[in-house]
Amino acid sequence: MRDILIQPLSRDAFRPFGDVIEVEGSSSFPINHGMCTRYHDLAKVETTGENPRVLISLLRGKPYDLPLTLAMVERHPLGSQAFMPLSAHPFLVVVAHDRPGGAGDPIAFLTAPGQGVNIHRNIWHGILTPLGGTSDFVVVDRGGDGNNLEEYFYPEPFIVR
Repeated sequence: MRDILIQPLSRDAFRPFGDVIEVEGSSSFPINHGMCTRYHDLAKVETTGENPRVLISLLRGKPYDLPLTLAMVERHPLGSQAFMPLSAHPFLVVVAHDRPGGAGDPIAFLTAPGQGVNIHRNIWHGILTPLGGTSDFVVVDRGGDGNNLEEYFYPEPFIVR
């Protein structure tokens, strides 16, 4: 098995795969008579295909332990997927470039408190992987007709450390 080393999540490093959703460094303006700050347009929600619609869901994920064996990634050809944590625990974000015949080698990111991600349409990624404790997430993704899930199983698993 080959090792994948986890790196901190940053906008620049994650840009080829999607958007980092966070307050730090985001455009903002006051609303509600100055009693609230709006951090505006933090992610590009994508939906395509037949009868697409945007869904907002809540997920509660059980924590994983590291090191983690990674054998599979998935992608959603008809829509993006955004994950915004409601818990203080970090989560692991695994993504991979598209290669002929499937996914390339995975890249692993660790979120900081307050960071979420929006994984763009048709980007290979790992499953939701909370660390450190049971974690709740707001998820924004696509509903509608058509198959919006493809899975790729690596010939040899990776170890994420």
